[in-house]
Amino acid sequence: MHYPLQNNPFTLVLSGGGALGIAHLGVLHDLEQKSLMPAELVGTSMGGIIAACIAIGMSETEIYQEIQTFASVTKWIKFSFSGNAIVDNTKITSIFNRLFGKKKMADTYIPLKLIATNLLNGHKRVFSAKDDIYIKDAILATMAIPGVFNEHIINGEIYGDGFLCENLGVNEAIHTHILAVDVLGENAFEKAMPDNFFKTANILEMFEKSMRLLIYNQSRTHIKHSNKKITLLEPVTKEHTTFSFHKYKEIRALGMGLL
Repeated sequence: MHYPLQNNPFTLVLSGGGALGIAHLGVLHDLEQKSLMPAELVGTSMGGIIAACIAIGMSETEIYQEIQTFASVTKWIKFSFSGNAIVDNTKITSIFNRLFGKKKMADTYIPLKLIATNLLNGHKRVFSAKDDIYIKDAILATMAIPGVFNEHIINGEIYGDGFLCENLGVNEAIHTHILAVDVLGENAFEKAMPDNFFKTANILEMFEKSMRLLIYNQSRTHIKHSNKKITLLEPVTKEHTTFSFHKYKEIRALGMGLL
C-alpha cells in the first residue's frame, strides 16, 4: 500500500542486500526529483552505507559516483589469510575514512540509525546519535557479513551484519509514515527451482535463494507486526547476485519509477 509522503515527515528505511542495494539509488533519484527528503534514515548493511551518505548531505549523483568505485572489486577488496573472514577490511576502511572522516553518529543533517548484530549474544544493536561513535565504525559493523568481512569491535563488543536480526529496519522508525525499500523482498527470488546443467551451480543457487527466502520472511514478519503506515517498495532484483557490483547501472535502474 502507498501512503502520501508529500505532507508528512517520513522515515526512509533501506534494506541490506550487497550489490542489490544499489537499487536504493534509483529510489533516491526519484525522491530528489519529487523534492521529497526523509526526516529520518534507517539502514542495514549496504542500505546503511547509502543511508549514511544521505545523512551527511551527499546527493544521489555523488553517492552513485562513489558506488562506481565498487564496480572494480580490486579497489576495495583485499583477501585475508587469517581471522574469520575472507576479506581484509583495510581498503574499504580507507574509503569510509575518506567519506566520513571524524564525523560521529550525531554529526548528520538527517537523524541516522544503523543496525548491527552483536555476534556474541545475537542481540540487535541500533547505532544512533545517542552513541558517541564514528559513523565509519557503525558502517563497518552493519556491513560485516560473517565469513566475508571482518567482524568489527566497538567499545569492546563484537559486531556483524545487521541482516542477522533485522534486514529491513521498520521497527526502528520513529515516524508514523515509513518509506521502506527492500531489495531482498518478494521480487528478489525466482518462483522456480534451479535447473542448471552443472550440479554445483544448482547448489550455489539454492544456497543464495535460501538466504533470500530467510531474510524475506524475517522482514515480512516485522512488517506484519508494525502499526506504522508503511509504503513498501520491492525492486525486481532476482536476476542479479549480491556481488554483482559491476552491474551498478542496471541495478540502480531497478529502483526507479517505483514511487
